[in-house]
Amino acid sequence: MLGALGAAGLGLLAWTQTWFTVTLDAGAAHEVPGQVADAALAALALAGLALGAALAIAGRVARLVLGLLAVVLGACIVLSAWLAIGDPAGAAAPVVTESTGIAGESAVALVASVAWTAWPWVGAASGVLLAAAGIAVLATSSRWPESSRRYRAVRVERADGAAGTVDEWDELSRGEDPTEPGRD
Repeated sequence: MLGALGAAGLGLLAWTQTWFTVTLDAGAAHEVPGQVADAALAALALAGLALGAALAIAGRVARLVLGLLAVVLGACIVLSAWLAIGDPAGAAAPVVTESTGIAGESAVALVASVAWTAWPWVGAASGVLLAAAGIAVLATSSRWPESSRRYRAVRVERADGAAGTVDEWDELSRGEDPTEPGRD
């Protein structure tokens, strides 16, 4: 659970940092933040954070589903970061377009050189760590303790021994006691 939260937090941190510095043919240098280079990373990392929190209250079957989902999310983060790493000029295109007014392939062609930072690799590593946390959940979730009673459904029994219904809860809202002897 903590591994998933940490990996997702690391992905969000990487998303906020500068990934590349591109130098254009004209000599101007521009920083490319993770928000531009890998826009999907934030959404995927936030999903990982929610997943890590959900693991805290999940039952056995839900933990297996969440573990599998963590593996898929981790793979998506790695793929997303890898696409930016594989084509830094393409990832920098919005920054180039903003500074030059030239869009599309023409903007990519203006990139003369790329200076890397470690943050794209940190973003990809966060996906690997999230996938590893998902595999760990799948491997160990059967040995985890059950969630507490507060997250389980409550059954109401009436005084006559019959199971209660949702309507009886509504009676409580009106100030009536559905467990009172003699009530039908």
